[in-house]
Amino acid sequence: MAAEAALFNTAENIMKSLGSLALQEIGLLWGFKDELIKLGNTVSTIQAVLSDAEEQQATNHAVKDWLGKLKDAVLEADDLLDDFSTQLLRRKVMTPVRIFFSKSNQFVYGLQVGHKIKEVRARLDEIAADRKKFGFTEHPIGILFEHGKREDTHSFIPKEEVIGREDDKKAIIEMLLKSDTEVDVSIIPFVGIGGLGKTTLVQYVYNDEVVQKYFDLRLWACVSDPFNVKTIVAKLIESATKKRPESLEMDPLQTKFRETIGGKRYLLVLDDVWNEDSNKWSALKNLLVGGLRGSKVLITTRSKKVALLTGTILPCFLGGLSQIDSWNLFKKIAFKDGKEPNNPELVKIGKEIVQKCAQVPLAIRSIGSFLYFKNSEDWLYFRNNELYNITQNVNDIFPILKLSYDHLPLHLKQCLAFCRLFPKNYEIEVQLLIQLWIAQGFIHSSASSRRLEDVGREYFMDLFWMSFFQQVEGNEYGDIETCKMNDLIHDLTQSIAGNNCTISDPLLRAHEMSMLFPTTASHMPINDTLISSFTCLRALNLSRSDIQEVPNSVGNLKRLRFLDLSWNEDIKILPNSITKLLNLQTLRLDFCSGLKELPRDTRNLISLRHLALYECRSLTHMPHGLGNLTALQTLTLYSLGKKKSFFTKQKGGLGDLDRLDELSGQLHIKGLEHLRCSPVEALAANLKRKQHLRILKLEWDPCIEAGYDCDKAIADDEQLLDNLQPCVNLKQLIIVGYGGTGLSSWVSFSTNLVSIFIYSCARCQYIPPLNQLPHLKNLSLFDLSLLTYISIDDDNHVSSYPLETLKLEKLPMLKGWRMSEDIKLEHGQHSDLPLFPRLSSLHIIDCPMISKLPVQNTRVRPSSETSLSWGYVQEETTILPYVADYQI
Repeated sequence: MAAEAALFNTAENIMKSLGSLALQEIGLLWGFKDELIKLGNTVSTIQAVLSDAEEQQATNHAVKDWLGKLKDAVLEADDLLDDFSTQLLRRKVMTPVRIFFSKSNQFVYGLQVGHKIKEVRARLDEIAADRKKFGFTEHPIGILFEHGKREDTHSFIPKEEVIGREDDKKAIIEMLLKSDTEVDVSIIPFVGIGGLGKTTLVQYVYNDEVVQKYFDLRLWACVSDPFNVKTIVAKLIESATKKRPESLEMDPLQTKFRETIGGKRYLLVLDDVWNEDSNKWSALKNLLVGGLRGSKVLITTRSKKVALLTGTILPCFLGGLSQIDSWNLFKKIAFKDGKEPNNPELVKIGKEIVQKCAQVPLAIRSIGSFLYFKNSEDWLYFRNNELYNITQNVNDIFPILKLSYDHLPLHLKQCLAFCRLFPKNYEIEVQLLIQLWIAQGFIHSSASSRRLEDVGREYFMDLFWMSFFQQVEGNEYGDIETCKMNDLIHDLTQSIAGNNCTISDPLLRAHEMSMLFPTTASHMPINDTLISSFTCLRALNLSRSDIQEVPNSVGNLKRLRFLDLSWNEDIKILPNSITKLLNLQTLRLDFCSGLKELPRDTRNLISLRHLALYECRSLTHMPHGLGNLTALQTLTLYSLGKKKSFFTKQKGGLGDLDRLDELSGQLHIKGLEHLRCSPVEALAANLKRKQHLRILKLEWDPCIEAGYDCDKAIADDEQLLDNLQPCVNLKQLIIVGYGGTGLSSWVSFSTNLVSIFIYSCARCQYIPPLNQLPHLKNLSLFDLSLLTYISIDDDNHVSSYPLETLKLEKLPMLKGWRMSEDIKLEHGQHSDLPLFPRLSSLHIIDCPMISKLPVQNTRVRPSSETSLSWGYVQEETTILPYVADYQI
């Protein structure tokens, strides 16, 4: 069971903490090393019997009760050691002047901690003694819970593959394109059991090029349960407009929806419908009129009754895959390189297993992924002793999925079970999920040099490759950013998970809000009373909760490791009591656009690993002392305040970044205009040492020029940019408002750059050569009023650039790619124009001087979203004055 997996993992974390050399040395120094040893012996004893306890709890209520008591005691021990480890970390980062424990109180502190450890150990000893009543068998530690291993992990995101559904796709498209003279809107129900791939197939149709061209508008909403008309309409409006409706009241919603579909032939998908209430369906159906004749509504459901209730035509039933397609899918998943092996006995076993999967794609994928890592003896054992022992009918693949889950290692079981907290069809942010896993203590690393986040990413990829996650979306660098769970997998996690934690509001997607509370919690505004009821929380998610003020009592949540306050635009300040949360690992404040400052004692959050401040545009400065947070990996925004006499005391400078060498992902440094008088301070940031940074945004406020000597401002900005040279691992560089005449030469040597964006740099006249950047795919230049040529290199040979997207906008002086072309032409020489063999998108607007931009051996056409009256291509030169948007 997932609960016992979590219990074992917590116990294992305790053993690792107790085994740390620093903890043992401090325990000896302060007089409680013996208590630590005794606690370790007790936890080790408990670990050894958890396997038998897990097996017996299903039929023995006394064992189940024993495990519940044990879990509470183990969590208490884990929290106690976390607190102690946090204090050790604080002691480590304090300066010699501020010794964490003075000699006068070290002895007192040692007595207090020793007493607490003794109390926890006594409680665990009492619970552990009861194990003898149940006759548990003690298993050797380390063999009991062997972690599964993959041969390797990948960042590659495979496209959703649809095998054996081409005929189904053609049939659905024919129905969608068929003219219907009897009704304005045809409603087509699409029925099939869970796991057949209804959603995947409909997505396949929805994104078909012919379908996209035929319909003026496409809308998609996942319905699930409960059936709420307001929620569904809001989702459809967001799907069509890409914006959330401002109001969730029914009257403005229905008005906006009718405006959206009015006069258009639309395709509307209602995915995963369960509602069998005709009144609720009629309320929604009445809103679907108003589009042009030929509009279609496609409904997916597992229920025949729903299909008969909703459809204007007879339901379409999706069957299982054919035997051939089932085998082809299994081969692709279960065998190396997707090829059938030479071993005929293994092929025979595989086909028998496929037969048991009832031609259901999800079951085939799930079992095939599991068997990929097994040898032929394991296949034989699985077929004879597990697969044939399950009872299953043709419309129920749940037992098959349960088998796949049962074979997960315990560390993956608990991570998967945790995902039941998200509502069905919720788009899960992978980074957030990993941070929550860490907050719950699910992730641990055998090597101290390995980041828990990297281990968590491997856990996620393992579950993804075993088909427990689907519908993944990635970024341009190949990393998965979001995913979803299949409904059946979600049902599986609900059935096997314990009841220690659920999300109180099932309409998370509609309200964009969740609170990770015990099941006794009810959905209510955050206040002191509510906070006082849940002091044991490890994670609290108040994203999009429309709160205006965070209560001071939040500082009482001493066990809190994860706090999400994102998308609460009315929050202007945070209570300083938050800085008492010494175990806090993640603080998410993304899109808190009204937030003006962080708590002054933020430096006390010594365990903080992630401080997310994306789009906190009102943040005026950073608090002094963030350099103490040496575990920090995420710091999306660093805002520099105006320098005054108290600058170093109350406001943080770039020197606070010096020790933060674990920073990763994105870093946005804002307010660089305040350093024009002291550009040398930028060296203190030591960005070259930040080996994990991937995106760097450097921003000056171009409107702040008063009081600056122009020549000095240019020189200072150029020195600032020189001193902010990042590590060579950087993938994306964004520069905004820079006041120098040219970019630093280090840009040319950042050989891993994939994207460069330069905006609103009024004095910038040149950009360093870009032909040394072999991975550069995207270049965007906007509002550079003095730029005449993009590149100043004078190479005599033809350069080839790997660019895929080129955007040029508001460049009034731009003449061409590089100056050497014009020089040659003026002297009657042939101009060897650079090549862009991979260019797929070209956007040029408000560039009146441009006369030459090479796109050799390509054909330029207007994009489907832009109406152009002219623009043409010559053999080597494209002349595109005032051209809006072009795609290759």
